[in-house]
Amino acid sequence: MPTTKLKQLFTQYKILALLIAIAIIWSFFSWKTEGGFISARNLSNLMRQMSVTGVVACGMAFVIISGEIDLSVGSLLGLLGGVAAVLDVNRHMPLPVTVAAVLACGLALGLVNGYLTAYKGIPSFIVGLGGMLAYRGIVLGVTDGVTVAPVSEAMVQVGQGYLSPELGVTLGVALFALAAVLTWRQRLNLGRHGLPVPPMWRDGVRLAAIGAVLFAFVRTLNSYEGIPLPVLLLLVLLGAFSYVATQTVFGRRIYAVGSNMEATRLSGVNVQAVKLWIFGIMGLMCALAGLVNTARLAAGSPSAGTSGELDAIAACFIGGTSMRGGSGTVYGALIGALVMASLDNGMSMLDVDTYWQMIVKGCILTLAVWVDVATRSSRR
Repeated sequence: MPTTKLKQLFTQYKILALLIAIAIIWSFFSWKTEGGFISARNLSNLMRQMSVTGVVACGMAFVIISGEIDLSVGSLLGLLGGVAAVLDVNRHMPLPVTVAAVLACGLALGLVNGYLTAYKGIPSFIVGLGGMLAYRGIVLGVTDGVTVAPVSEAMVQVGQGYLSPELGVTLGVALFALAAVLTWRQRLNLGRHGLPVPPMWRDGVRLAAIGAVLFAFVRTLNSYEGIPLPVLLLLVLLGAFSYVATQTVFGRRIYAVGSNMEATRLSGVNVQAVKLWIFGIMGLMCALAGLVNTARLAAGSPSAGTSGELDAIAACFIGGTSMRGGSGTVYGALIGALVMASLDNGMSMLDVDTYWQMIVKGCILTLAVWVDVATRSSRR
């Protein structure tokens, strides 16, 4: 009986449990590095480091929620990052042209994956596995197997630029104002539909917590160089994907397809089209991640994105996305990405051997899936 109650409690407050886990991880690494882990410089580097996995995790969350999987994202990220480097270094294309071309390639390749899965009936696992091998081979051909460098200063700014402190403060205030408006609108909607409205103090406490987090976030990053541009991109994607998931017909259909595809099809929804565009979005996210990764490293590497698919999938599972489809959130996936990036960053600072890092990340992925299975069974 106590075990069942514990499972139910964890299910209800899964995100809170993840935030507590992050606090424990940060406290441990801060203790072992004598405060170096939570220095403004390292936290800025950590946020920039997680942005690549976070961008991919945004798209992967939709894929997994729809009941599919995509194992090609790491290789596709590497390929598109390599294309960006070749266009920038070898072809001397202007940055807007390079970005547009890479995004178009990402969308096209994502749609190909979606077409093979949705319309040709090939399991997404096989499509992704084939893409993983094919895209890795193509990137070796595109780059001739060597690192393409150095990229232009304009490209470098995409991955290494910062918002000015003034703009950072403005962003923090705007985000807090947005949270307040959304909270008020939620209260009005609940009252309009005759549903129970939570006490005002509860929403006040939540807004105070959001304000404290935003204040610490902006103040810490401004004390170094400012908010990194990749982090700004991640915040924009978080808002866009959360809006699509909760406020649009397409978002509701993603969850419906993952929950019961046959029932969704019988209700008149074009399931194949939904899956096609989910994979198209996934391709776009790989393009953005490839651009950011190449800009962050100031070079296009043929080995870029190796194991990127595992980090993105692990981030989604850790963040509460169910492996069975039908449930999950984008913000949960990003919290999962922060967990993975924190472990990578902290273990690297402690000079932990690579094989131990792989063992730890593999165990955490297995634990996340076990928690999903255990909490699902407790809800039956």
